[in-house]
Amino acid sequence: MTDTSNPNKMPALSLAAVAGRRRQTVELAAEIEQRGFTGIFGPSMGDVMGLCLSVAHATKSIPIGTSVQPIYLQHPAALAGSAAYLHEISEGRFRLGIGVTHGPVHNRLGVDPGRPLADTRAYVADMQKAAENLGGLPPITLATLRDKMVELSAEISDGAVWANASRSRMGHSLSLIPQAKKDAGFFVGNMIPTVIDDDKEAGAARNRATLKGYVTLPNYRNYWKEAGYEEEMTAVERAMEAKDADGIVAAMSDKWLSDCTLYGSAAEVRDGVEAWLDAGVTYPILVPASASGGQMKAFEEVFAAFKN
Repeated sequence: MTDTSNPNKMPALSLAAVAGRRRQTVELAAEIEQRGFTGIFGPSMGDVMGLCLSVAHATKSIPIGTSVQPIYLQHPAALAGSAAYLHEISEGRFRLGIGVTHGPVHNRLGVDPGRPLADTRAYVADMQKAAENLGGLPPITLATLRDKMVELSAEISDGAVWANASRSRMGHSLSLIPQAKKDAGFFVGNMIPTVIDDDKEAGAARNRATLKGYVTLPNYRNYWKEAGYEEEMTAVERAMEAKDADGIVAAMSDKWLSDCTLYGSAAEVRDGVEAWLDAGVTYPILVPASASGGQMKAFEEVFAAFKN
């Protein structure tokens, strides 16, 4: 099984291939490896499997993978074939993260999803069956958030990856994973919106913009209520009912934002990464954004903050 330890306290990075900058993105992956980051994991936007294949050829040793490949967008046999190929080509560095993704994505693509837990279980079983003559699957990670999916990840997969989790909730979530699974190298990742800027308010505003869509999703609001943010999420619901976009942003308190994102000076963000590691997340996956520029500026800011 792929080693999931993280001894040097460096984070992993989230990387997406934006149209028109795909070649530049692959070159960026090679630089991420050279700079000592501990992984490259792609979100569901774009062709994340294609990106992982390109990154596998452009790098030599860094772990790579999908944070989430939506299960409703590809037949399990087809994904098993691609995953088995990547597993071999990357010499075991590839990790396949799968998940149900979100309602707005389903609506945009005309997908009629079923029951997330049952469908995920069936999808993994179908992939495993399809891969019997393909040389084997890579480690599988389930995109998770709330308790039942965490428990399913411990039952049928090799890891769990959150997106926008609350650090204060991680102790509870990780208590649902048997110690034997953790001892065997169970992968624990979390995608964390990250803005590095000495103007902390500007960084907070950028992260609020990133999470504004997430707080409108019922599953996320229920998760954050369970994490202790009932007041904030109830205020979001009132603002949604009133069609008050500014009210939604106003409901996103500093306490809540600091619990699920990183922002501030380079030192503050580095301390935040250590806090996530201390919380049991072996792979904090920074999702860089910039308060004063685009994707490439955001990566420049992350590189400067974690310069060896």
